[in-house]
Amino acid sequence: MSDLLTHDEYQALAEALDPPTTAFIDGKFQAGKGAKFATVNPATGQALAEISGCNDIDVDLAVSKARGAFDQGRWSKLHPSERKDVLIRLCKLITRNRRELAVMESVDSGKPILDCETVDVPEAIHCIKWHAEAIDKIYDQTGPTGDDAISMILREPIGVVAAVLPWNFPLMMLAWKIGPALAAGCSVIVKPAEQTSLTALRVAELAYEAGIPRGVLQVLPGDGPSVGEPLGRHMDVDMVSFTGSTDTGRLFLKYAADSNLKKVVLECGGKNPAVVFDDAENLDHVAEHVVNAAFWNAGQNCSAASRLIVHEGVKADLLERIEARIRDWKTGDPLDPANHIGCLIDGDHAAKVWGYIGETKKNVFVTPCIVEVGRNDVMAKDEIFGPVLSVITVSSNDEAVEVANDTSYGLAASVFTVNTRRAIRAARNIKAGTVTVNCYGEGDISTPFGGYKQSGFGGRDNGIHAHDQFTELKTIWIDLTDPKEGDHVG
Repeated sequence: MSDLLTHDEYQALAEALDPPTTAFIDGKFQAGKGAKFATVNPATGQALAEISGCNDIDVDLAVSKARGAFDQGRWSKLHPSERKDVLIRLCKLITRNRRELAVMESVDSGKPILDCETVDVPEAIHCIKWHAEAIDKIYDQTGPTGDDAISMILREPIGVVAAVLPWNFPLMMLAWKIGPALAAGCSVIVKPAEQTSLTALRVAELAYEAGIPRGVLQVLPGDGPSVGEPLGRHMDVDMVSFTGSTDTGRLFLKYAADSNLKKVVLECGGKNPAVVFDDAENLDHVAEHVVNAAFWNAGQNCSAASRLIVHEGVKADLLERIEARIRDWKTGDPLDPANHIGCLIDGDHAAKVWGYIGETKKNVFVTPCIVEVGRNDVMAKDEIFGPVLSVITVSSNDEAVEVANDTSYGLAASVFTVNTRRAIRAARNIKAGTVTVNCYGEGDISTPFGGYKQSGFGGRDNGIHAHDQFTELKTIWIDLTDPKEGDHVG
């Protein structure tokens, strides 16, 4: 990634944007049959574009085109190395247009341009490239049979996939879905969040330019009832991969039950703990990671460590360092690269976050907030999805782990201690899909990401496991015994 620009330069690029505004179906942009809606810059309240929304008619058309592409093998039956080459070309095109995508992402979502330039766009490219490179390196298996048979265990692409995206990481979550799904040979229909449709539409255009056949990657902008539900209920959609709220995830399970029992993979919410034991050292290091964990992307992150569970013996020193660290995190105009925190996605969401803090506001710019709470308080239980850190004090390390598990979620957690044995035991006892030790993070592209309990199930994003969720497993059993003399062999 090249050096960051100035605030004025980013502003000029934003004003020059000419974003796509219609659905991308069967290799071309075309107006949807649904209601038009404005996509708004949440930092300014100004409309960026009027988007042509889709409805069930567009869903039927896109599914038909996706099924035709899949059954005809235009993508699914290509040699693995050919699919790899196309996806590598897509990565090059995204790289070539990376600044446009970064600015588009920032103004559409309120994310800081600093993050869009240095994290979101590079990580999206890396994700698609990683899965592309894995295409012709994943081997199927043979089973341990005797001499009289051979068993082959094969992965086959699952078919037509609906990928339903959240608004908090539009471009990265797009890459997390389409990278492994396209690598596996599936046809993919993307439903971006209605608040953040622009980068998905632009990437679909670049994908077609890279050589992905028509019908293989399509994007349908629109709201949940108009696009998400028809995709979830469609009899010819084989799988839904969803990232978003737990309540919406429940709906997709219902849609699947009411239709064709399609596979549903859910990556939902989290109320993730950062657990600091009494022997944690270098509290400045701990504070740096806690601040990043709680306030990155204004806390609009399903893996945000929004609960700080801290031993009473180190609490005062740690909070002093956290408060000092927060002063370096400036909140303001997302297009100013000096700002670490931009704005929340819209006024309604901001009002919800302000409500937890005890304010009746809709201002989308919310500065980091630290609140000391009891383990059973609402702010210790609910996923606030804003820059709010709930601090829970404990008197023992065992109590810290107990409180960490006292949640309906189980997506991620962090443990801070100098004792390796204690760290490993805590990591094994905390019920979460990812547990980091002496740091905050989600692993990397090679490690599976997903949660326990109400944080989701059905598969994992990232790593080889992400390929597996977009495939069906087939066993082929071949009998090698000689026919007995006199048997009829047809």
